[in-house]
Parts: sequence; C-alpha cells; structure tokens
Amino acid sequence: MTRTPSDVDVVLPCLNEAEALPWVLERIPPGWRALVVDNGSTDGSAEIARACGATVVHEPRRGFGAACHAGLTAATAEVVCFCDCDASLDPSLLVPFVHEVRDGEADLVLGRRRPRGRGAWPAHARAGNLALARLLRRRTGLRLHDLGPLRAARREQLLALGLTDRRSGYPLQMVVRAADAGWRIAEHDVPYLPRTGASKVTGTWRGTWQAVRDMSRVLGEPPAHGGGTVR
Repeated sequence: MTRTPSDVDVVLPCLNEAEALPWVLERIPPGWRALVVDNGSTDGSAEIARACGATVVHEPRRGFGAACHAGLTAATAEVVCFCDCDASLDPSLLVPFVHEVRDGEADLVLGRRRPRGRGAWPAHARAGNLALARLLRRRTGLRLHDLGPLRAARREQLLALGLTDRRSGYPLQMVVRAADAGWRIAEHDVPYLPRTGASKVTGTWRGTWQAVRDMSRVLGEPPAHGGGTVR
C-alpha cells in the first residue's frame, strides 16, 4: 500500500466551481490541506469549500495566475501542489508526485493530460497546448508534452522563482523559470476528464488564444543562466 506523505498543501484556484468542488475536495489525500482560492465566485463556491473542510483564500484580483500565487503565498507546507477545481483532474493522483519531490528525484513534477471521455479536451485547446510545448522546447530545450495544471514542488523553491505573471501565463512561467534555474522536471501521464461547467480559459477559441498570447509573452523573457532537465 502506498504511504500518503504528510505536510502538503494543495492550491485549487476557483471561479464559480460550486458543482465540481465536492467531487474534487473528497479526493484530497488524508492529512493534506486544500487551499481553495476564491477568485470572485458568485455561486457560493467559497461556502461550499468551507463546508467540505477546505481552507478558503480570497483573491479579488481576477486571473488564473493571481489565484494560483495567492494560494502559494498562503501555503505553509513543505510541498505545494496545484490542481484545477473543475473535476477534470483527480487530486489523489498527486501522491506519487509528492513522493518524487520528497525523495529528491525531481524538483517539479507535472501531469501530462491524457483525455478520457468525449469532450475532455477540445481540439482548439489541444492545438494551443501543442504550439506552446513546441515553443517551450525551443526556449528551454525541455521535451515536455503538456503544460498541465496538476503539479508539485517545494514551496520555498517555488517562491524563490519570483513568479510575476498573474494571468494565463503563470503555469508556463513556473516551468520556464524552473528550467532556467536548473531544476529537474518530470512529466507523467494522468487521466483528463470532461470538466464540470464551462471553462473560463480554454472553453472557446478566443479564450484559448488569449491564453496562448499570455504565455507567448512569458516565452519572450530573457533566459537566465542554468538549464533544466526533463525525465
């Protein structure tokens, strides 16, 4: 039986995810703390999160990166994980990610999304992700396939990256700066389910390409010394 590591915070950026929250929160591993970052929900998400035992962090400034970073700065655990709050990803899948970080096998572990079920990953969202993965490879040399939101790393190291993007470019900036700092980056397949509710970012072509534009700005940052490796 796999031992569940302790002292872990899971950051869950949330904007109107009342329907999905119970499913997500009941899958947080025992002993871990769920940090639901409410980004201006109007559907009672914060109240549902509290009722399910989560710690709620309020971030009034809209933006995926703003919510993620508010959760990171509120975290106190040695290892911090990130997961979407729309029931497309199961946070229990983070257990081996945390073991890998704790055992010193990787500094950042990412989930490579593998769609399960009709409509799990729209074609335009896949196309945008593929384009960004190619640009990332050109920028850093990392042969990653996805920039998915399921990830784990040590809190102090994440804070030291000095992440500044507060929109859709936040996940990419984390990977780019980690690569520049020489982090060991691992990628593992994870099932990707049809999300509950409408996507705020990749549900439309317009949203997807706005995210691509945000991330393209991140890729324009001048590279720092060092270089990451991917496993």
